[in-house]
Amino acid sequence: MTTLHRLPDAPADADVVQDPQPARQRPVRRRKITATLTGWGFVAPAMVVIVGLSFFPAAWAFLLSLQKWNGFAPAKFVGVENYTSLMTDGEFWEAVGHTGLYVTLFVPASVLAGLFLAVALNRNIRFIGVYRTAIFVPFVASAAATGILSTYLFNPQFGLANNVFRVLGLPPQGWLEDPSQAMLVIAIMSLWGQAAFTTVIYLAALQDVPTELLEAARIDGANRWQTFWRVVWPGLGPVTIFVTVWQVIGALQLFDLVYTTTRGGPLDSTKTIVYFLWEKAFKSLDFGYGSAAAYVLFAVTLLITVGMVIFARRRNLEAF
Repeated sequence: MTTLHRLPDAPADADVVQDPQPARQRPVRRRKITATLTGWGFVAPAMVVIVGLSFFPAAWAFLLSLQKWNGFAPAKFVGVENYTSLMTDGEFWEAVGHTGLYVTLFVPASVLAGLFLAVALNRNIRFIGVYRTAIFVPFVASAAATGILSTYLFNPQFGLANNVFRVLGLPPQGWLEDPSQAMLVIAIMSLWGQAAFTTVIYLAALQDVPTELLEAARIDGANRWQTFWRVVWPGLGPVTIFVTVWQVIGALQLFDLVYTTTRGGPLDSTKTIVYFLWEKAFKSLDFGYGSAAAYVLFAVTLLITVGMVIFARRRNLEAF
């Protein structure tokens, strides 16, 4: 017969063995907290600058858009009156039309010119570094300098453009002094400086195309055009969306070239939205009305950007 032996019960006052793991985790947590505080200490000055130069002015501008203020007398709260006045302001809608014309002229041309130049510079030829640098130099130059130099280039009396026309036996043009040509000339000026940006972006994207795909296309008998259209171009979709959105945002904010060349003329044919709000705020001293125009421009820019991003994601061309 088997005898079962009962183990003695453990005493009630037996020492409880504690897990040393929490004690070990305390120094780790302290180090994480210290690292986090150190990181925020480095980031905080930049955040203060960003908040001070962007978010605070934006909030103040929105508050001004709801007021009537000339910078001297006490501000008067008028609610949405500035916005409703904009909707019936013929001068504002003319500025909107001029800005839309500039966007239509400039954005497609800058994207296509950048793509063409990038393809041309994506080669291993002699002095290719010099050519790439020369293309990018106009982008580094200030828009004010570009406007001043272009004014002499397109001067109707002694400008280089009309001198070339005279040599070719063509009639001279009014250029910046002709209301029907002034916006086109400004678009050409912008294209000369801003096409370099799209060129650099496209060139970087072209250099990231796998060489195996290009070699496979050539082995299959595809020529250069077929290789570009069937292999390279589909991979440039996200880049195209990005540069298009970037150039649209920049085109909607056109001001410096207009200010240094035509001052909105001739006959207000080059007055853009930004130039319009600058006149209202800093010449007419109607800061509330100018701020309202700025926020309308912001809303339009935001809607266009969001619409293009949604379109890109539906086409699986996520660029952001």
